[in-house]
Amino acid sequence: MIPALFLAHGSPMLAIEQTPYTDFLAKLGEQYEPRAIVIFTAHWESETLTISSTDDVYDTIYDFGGFPDELYQVKYPAKGSKAIAEMLEQKLMANGIEVRTDSARGLDHGSWTLLHRMFPKADIPVVQVSVNPFLAPELQYRIGEAIRGLGREGILVIGSGVTVHNLRMLNWGQKTPEPWAVAFDDWLLEKLQSGDLNALFQYAEQAPYARQAVPRAEHFVPLFIAMGSGEGQAQVIHRSYDLGTLSYMCLQF
Repeated sequence: MIPALFLAHGSPMLAIEQTPYTDFLAKLGEQYEPRAIVIFTAHWESETLTISSTDDVYDTIYDFGGFPDELYQVKYPAKGSKAIAEMLEQKLMANGIEVRTDSARGLDHGSWTLLHRMFPKADIPVVQVSVNPFLAPELQYRIGEAIRGLGREGILVIGSGVTVHNLRMLNWGQKTPEPWAVAFDDWLLEKLQSGDLNALFQYAEQAPYARQAVPRAEHFVPLFIAMGSGEGQAQVIHRSYDLGTLSYMCLQF
């Protein structure tokens, strides 16, 4: 069975830089041979959950600015899968979750930067799914629950986001993490490993430094979706930090 993953996509530069984190992503991709990938990306927000539905090759979306020209030359020409999209749609609707489909949108950098490192051949069908950051954590978890079991069907589910993501508090050039960022992740990990869903759903009130770590929820909610879709206890598979406060903590469920 393939576990569900929560992966940090961090800076778009991970698509071209060689770092311990990109090495980790490459080795992680070598562990799995999924027949399809379903990825919930923090960089596609919509009020109604939206599923990419196409059999064509995706465009690569460069939804960022001010980076080296080399980054804008990277392509990730993966194909979609209408069949997997339809299956997702049916599972979600059967659980009372409103969905719609999109046949035109390309892969944003919340998806292709990670996949470029994990599966560089781009030969695995990808279905990209939006997030609604304004839904309560309990509802995000329910979205994951609705598609639980996909790993038994050879489908890799990825929640692509970041646990500590506050661009205003980045410390450029700093490699050691700020204590408050570590404290937030420590609390999160403790509650994940103990299965304390009530505390996790109330992270904004209970977690230390929650306001600094999660000023806006779009990068955080893919964690709840991945957690809901998994079938095992949370396990840290990578943990590091960049620019003082940017967390690269990754988990499998």
